[in-house]
Amino acid sequence: MTTTSTAKPDLFDRFQVIDVDSHITEPPDVWTARMPASMHSKVPHIERVDGVDAWFADGVRISSPGVVSMAGFDGIIPESPKTFEEIPASMWDSKARVEHLDAEGIKAQVLYPNVGGFGNGYFLRLGDRELVRQCVQTYNDWLIDWVSVAPDRLVPVCAVPFWDLDFAIEEIQRCLDMGHKAINFCNQPEHYGSPPLADRHWDPIWATAQEAGVSVSFHIGGGDIGNLMNDVSNKGWRANFAQVSAHIFMDNLQCISDLIFAGICHRFPDLKFVSVESGVGWIPGVLEAMDWQWLNGGVQEEHPEYELLPSEYFRRQIYGCFWFEQASARFAIERYPDNILYETDFPHPTCQHPGPKTPARHPREYASDALGDLDDDVLRKILHENAAKIYNLG
Repeated sequence: MTTTSTAKPDLFDRFQVIDVDSHITEPPDVWTARMPASMHSKVPHIERVDGVDAWFADGVRISSPGVVSMAGFDGIIPESPKTFEEIPASMWDSKARVEHLDAEGIKAQVLYPNVGGFGNGYFLRLGDRELVRQCVQTYNDWLIDWVSVAPDRLVPVCAVPFWDLDFAIEEIQRCLDMGHKAINFCNQPEHYGSPPLADRHWDPIWATAQEAGVSVSFHIGGGDIGNLMNDVSNKGWRANFAQVSAHIFMDNLQCISDLIFAGICHRFPDLKFVSVESGVGWIPGVLEAMDWQWLNGGVQEEHPEYELLPSEYFRRQIYGCFWFEQASARFAIERYPDNILYETDFPHPTCQHPGPKTPARHPREYASDALGDLDDDVLRKILHENAAKIYNLG
């Protein structure tokens, strides 16, 4: 006598999974192939120094592609791939990226940068503002070209030049016309000499995004994190990197607080905000604290126009993303199933595409273990529907 298995298919086979945070290792010719030869030494370009490929601009070393291309690497940073020949094509070539998605069972990925910084502020290192302007536009144009091989699966997010408000609005509108699905904004603009996020200076940005019906992303590490990463006193390089990588979640705690307490959510009720790569386990506790302090501090007496509590503003228009949390993610999902998104952070050092020396597991394995017993209605939301609504995907 034979028996028939009643086990459900794998989560990644049952749902069209949208990965809301991945990164592109920008190819060496992003800027040099699109800008005049006379500018090639000034714009970001690759030079090989002591056997290591590095990004340079106007003689200044700005980063290395290997340290952001760690998926599957047999080592732990500061060890990393040294040259582009050692970096898998799925990290910098869009056709290979689609093949990677197929192999992992992922329907679509939302894409963030490396060279320009997670909040675009690194472009300012180039100095001359006209050069900065051209480099930002070149990146945004290149990204549309890159995703053209599978525009229904590779989701472009516009780099916003926040340091120039008029240019920022102009560039947002230009990029949305080209096909960008969201905008990436700096979570700590004051690090670059701009007003803080809570300032009404930024209201034209929020109004532009709300009118266009696109979301605003705040990726952790959007400020100037160089000093944090280099503070190895009494710790060691790896211990410091691990500490910063854990604490940097709180980058966006301040960001979310500003969106709510400064009245941004109130003034722009139809605008969606995404807290990217910041985890979700801390969200319920922080929102509980915000609600209590809001009432205890008499915020609604000071601002009677604020009709909701912080947790209600969050529930209405803010989203968090997770990729490795276990019980804490489930705790957040239970309370805010309509506000939680799934990501992998591919191919960064903390991504869900492991190397032999990391504790990470492939997305499919992690999701089945950590989330597999959740109701299908909830799984459908966090793996697909929430993201599909935000990014206008099928």
